[in-house]
Amino acid sequence: MKFYESGDQSKSVIFLFPGTCCLYSSFDHVLEGLHVYFYTVVVSYDGFDPNENTQFHSMEEECEKIEKEIMDHYGGRIKAAYGCSLGGSFVSLLIQRKRIHMDHGIIGSSDMDEAGKVMATIQASIVTPIMYKMVHTGTLPKLMEKKIAQMDDSKKKFVNGFLDMFGLGGSWITKKSIYNQFYSDLATKVQHNMDVPNTKIHVFYATKMGKKYEKRYYTYFKNPDIHRFNMQHEELFCCHPDKWIEEVRNVVIGDVGL
Repeated sequence: MKFYESGDQSKSVIFLFPGTCCLYSSFDHVLEGLHVYFYTVVVSYDGFDPNENTQFHSMEEECEKIEKEIMDHYGGRIKAAYGCSLGGSFVSLLIQRKRIHMDHGIIGSSDMDEAGKVMATIQASIVTPIMYKMVHTGTLPKLMEKKIAQMDDSKKKFVNGFLDMFGLGGSWITKKSIYNQFYSDLATKVQHNMDVPNTKIHVFYATKMGKKYEKRYYTYFKNPDIHRFNMQHEELFCCHPDKWIEEVRNVVIGDVGL
C-alpha cells in the first residue's frame, strides 16, 4: 500500500479512497482544485499500485495499514476522508473501528452492498474473470462496447468518465487481488445506526441509483447529511469535477465562495 501526498502541508488533511479495481490516479482530475483548500493523501490499495508488487487480501488488513499511516504521520486525526464507491466502505469502516478520528467522512454514492460468505463467493467468482480481462486487455466486452456506441453523447461522457477510474491495462493486477477486494467488500459488515462523537457523515447520494440506496444510508448512519444529485453512481465525481470539489469544500469547511 502506498500513500500519495500533495499540496500545502499547512492546510487541512483529506484522505481520498478509490473505488473497486481503481487506481490512485483516478483522483488526478480533482487534485489541483482540492489543493486550494486541502492537503491531499490518495490511498493506493495493495495489489492495485503500479509501483509495488503486492496483493490485496482483505478490507480489514487494508484498514489496519491506513490507520497506522494516520497514527504515525497525522497524530491519529484527519480533517476529512472521501470514499469513491468501494472507498465509501473504507471510510465507514474506519469511522466504525474508532482507532483514528476524522471530522468529516464523505460517502461517494457507494452502494453499501453486503452479502453472506456463500453469496459473496458466488458474486466474486462471477465478476472476477470479467474484471480481470478488462483490466489486463484494457478493452471492454464486445456487448458493452456495442451498448456504449448506441448511447447519446451525455451518456457516453458518463460511461467514459467512469471507465477512466479503472486500472485498465494494469498488467500487474492479479486475479486474486480482484477477487479478494470484491469478496471482502461484500463480506465485511458495516454496523447499523453508526454514530461517532464529533464525526459528521456526509453522503453524496446519486438519486438515479434508486430510493433503496437512500434507505441504506439511513440504516447504516444515524444522522447522515445527505446531499442529493440527479445523477448516476459517481457521476458527480467522474463528470463534474468542479462541482464535486465545491461540494467537498462546502461540507468540510463551509461555503467560502469561489
